Amino acid sequence: MSRIHLFEFEDQKWFPAFLRNYGTDFLQFLANKTRMFVPLIPWIEKGLSASKTQTIIDLASGGGGGILSLNQELLEKNPNIKILLTDYFPNLSAFDYCSSQASNISFAQESVDARNVPKYFEGLRTQFLSLHHFQPKDAIKILGNAVEAKEPIFIAEGQERSIPSFLAMFFSPITVLFVTPFIRPFSWRRILFTYLIPIVSLFVWWDGMVSCLRTYSIAEMNQLVTQVKNKDEFDWEVGKVKSGPASLLFLLGIPKN
Repeated sequence: MSRIHLFEFEDQKWFPAFLRNYGTDFLQFLANKTRMFVPLIPWIEKGLSASKTQTIIDLASGGGGGILSLNQELLEKNPNIKILLTDYFPNLSAFDYCSSQASNISFAQESVDARNVPKYFEGLRTQFLSLHHFQPKDAIKILGNAVEAKEPIFIAEGQERSIPSFLAMFFSPITVLFVTPFIRPFSWRRILFTYLIPIVSLFVWWDGMVSCLRTYSIAEMNQLVTQVKNKDEFDWEVGKVKSGPASLLFLLGIPKN
């Protein structure tokens, strides 16, 4: 089926920040516990080797995504790696928690737009579970901004427009109910808005279903690349790998020597 860009609560400026944070906290917890993105490390390392630094600039980080589990693996081969978390709507409590778990993880407190990254942020740009939030014209800007800055970029999605993905998202409120007491930092207000007033479960369900509809296919990501100005200055790779029962879609762009 064709990509459909319906609205997600998480993207709305009027949506309460604390509720948005509870949703991104849930995604961070799940991605780290399942080590969702670990199968993508060979491509991340390829991007790092092309970087002028040993730094990852994580864009649209949400609650930190699967950065903690990825960081453990990456440090084994590269003890000098640094990771900076950024977001347009920074979840500062989640960022602070991630940085407290690993001394090489830091975060930007200011809002950072993935379409126009400040030039002083140098390193491999990454995005996990976030490209689908952007309309095609904005996704092209994200890729084009990396090309203009001559910084490598790696993008990954953990869902797709498929029946297994839709089923996983359809039953996501059950997962929310099971894991919420274990999400850190702990919050009694999170408990309130998950169990007594189940707003978190409902908006995670809606945003999850819509995320599947919004996700770019391999063909669509390749099409985005064709519309990037000076695209031939980069080498591009788009593909899919398995991570447990899920499929991960990825896009890697590396400056040519």
